[in-house]
Amino acid sequence: QVQLVESGGGLVQAGGSLTLSCVASGSIFSINVMAWYRQAPGKQRELVAAISSAGRTNYADSVKGRFTISRDNAKNTVFLRMNSLKPEDTAVYYCNADVRLTSYSDRALNYWGQGTQVTVSS
Repeated sequence: QVQLVESGGGLVQAGGSLTLSCVASGSIFSINVMAWYRQAPGKQRELVAAISSAGRTNYADSVKGRFTISRDNAKNTVFLRMNSLKPEDTAVYYCNADVRLTSYSDRALNYWGQGTQVTVSS
């Protein structure tokens, strides 16, 4: 199967920066969209940023200009560079990927990582 493993979370002061990484491993033929979501306590999980295999990106309005998503297709890895962090960015950040398991089908299965905690102190 496929596993997504996030890293890079932690505690940072407001105005600081963090870079999250997520590596996909397992029976992977290719990965379509890779994305980062976050969920704060008592709130619904929300999309933070997404990137297609061709590099097209999409951001939540709340992070535009501060966060940058990128990926290394050869290493099945997606990154999230977070600058100018705010206390309201505090959440568990989840990696998500649409994965094709074989070359015989265009069907992609959706996978989630286990999440990594980001805490921004004021």
